[in-house]
Amino acid sequence: MWIAKFRIKHDCILGNRCEKFKVILQSSNPSVYQEKGKIISSSMHYMSGDSEKINQFVKDLSKDKKVINLERKGYMLFLLEKSEEKAVKFFNPKIIFTKPVLMDKQGYETWEVASWERKVIEEFIGKVEKHFKNYKLLKLKEVKIDNIFFPRLMPNLTELQKQAIELAIQEGYYKTPRKIDLRKLAKLMNLSLSTYQQHLRTAEEKLIPNILYYSK
Repeated sequence: MWIAKFRIKHDCILGNRCEKFKVILQSSNPSVYQEKGKIISSSMHYMSGDSEKINQFVKDLSKDKKVINLERKGYMLFLLEKSEEKAVKFFNPKIIFTKPVLMDKQGYETWEVASWERKVIEEFIGKVEKHFKNYKLLKLKEVKIDNIFFPRLMPNLTELQKQAIELAIQEGYYKTPRKIDLRKLAKLMNLSLSTYQQHLRTAEEKLIPNILYYSK
């Protein structure tokens, strides 16, 4: 299977606000269609960052005239929007997402998609490159796919559980070898070791079964 990874930045109601409020989004686009010359897309997003900044992000986004419908559940955001340009409008049914689209704090989107046909991938990224000036191809090669992204709602985490696991990820706790230990992570959160461990363990208990589809 052929896989392509690329990064873009453009005038986007989400990317602009990610940069403004320093929020990170992991995103999926279940559907996209055109109506009266406008691109209508529905999307799901998991929001990461400071909770107050996330609140400001959602409040500001809800006022945008391009938003048709918006619903929030915890750190999940469901959006229906209209726009002039979206990379997803060039999407082909022969293409699959291997990972969610990542929108970072600088407003950049990182995409990773795959197809059995190189031509399909090349046509897709060719159209994206043509329509978005700030475009960079990071990878295009034939590989054996070992994992595919399946969109699924994330479980509800408390604020401290969310902070605990995001901090662990950011500081390299899950890397091999680990770049930080639990004691240092607890100190960064100004929590006792036992309290931090409990929040992290509970977050992992909610997330891991959910990812593997074993939760009931």
